[in-house]
Amino acid sequence: MDIRRSSIASVWYPAAPVRLRRRLDQYLADAHIQVPEGAILGIVAPHAGLRYSGAVAAWAFACLRGLQVDLVAILGPMHRDAPAPLLTTAYDAYETPLGSVVVDHNAVRQLDQGLRTRLGYSLTPLRRDNEHSLEIELPFLQHTLGSFRLLPVMIRDQDATEMEALGHALAETVRGQRALLVASSDLSHFYPQPIANKLDSEILRRIEAFDAAGVLAAIKEGIAYACGGAAIAAVLSATHDLGANRVRIVRYGTSGDVNGDYHSVVGYGAAVIWQAQEP
Repeated sequence: MDIRRSSIASVWYPAAPVRLRRRLDQYLADAHIQVPEGAILGIVAPHAGLRYSGAVAAWAFACLRGLQVDLVAILGPMHRDAPAPLLTTAYDAYETPLGSVVVDHNAVRQLDQGLRTRLGYSLTPLRRDNEHSLEIELPFLQHTLGSFRLLPVMIRDQDATEMEALGHALAETVRGQRALLVASSDLSHFYPQPIANKLDSEILRRIEAFDAAGVLAAIKEGIAYACGGAAIAAVLSATHDLGANRVRIVRYGTSGDVNGDYHSVVGYGAAVIWQAQEP
């Protein structure tokens, strides 16, 4: 099996399995959340180093305990130059200290076909990447869900038409399976805390309103920011297609809450997306 070795273990999160599990358990134990009643179809989670965003991310992942999932699609930004707008891995599996997560190549091919039909182009496989936005979510997912197959998507642009097509194609790909969709994104970057709070509250408001187009519009207008805004929009669109009708912001924080520096912070938000039974 051709395995993508971790590029951030020991730097972004502990490389020793025992230490990593202990840290994850601590964050999850501190997430005192009332899990929504209904079918959980997706989450939004930050992707900074575990020390910084783990306490916020845990509030989304705590909703997944006991969930039976076969396929997890993680959508996140590509933070570096890339040869195409939409990318996936060329490897057969991702490795973390908690084991390997196998890539579902059948799901990748199906998504690829759906994108080609809608956009005229599809996913470009990537090797030797050190993109962290997907990998950082895996230990939490492994710890809460156990074994699952992975559909990884990295997004270079924040294009609304492209994200709408990706959302519809993603829903078509996972429909009928026990699937979870994960949008990986941090929020505002390197503003003083009061400005960060203002920017972040706007994008979190649009997420909670289930407004995929509004998320990207806020970023385009400069009144909010999320490096994974396109991933959030696509996951909102896909989960809506799959029947989700509720989004709740379950936690918000900044890097200043961790290191005490409120002059230049990064914002982190966690959300859960689910299908509630209508009365």
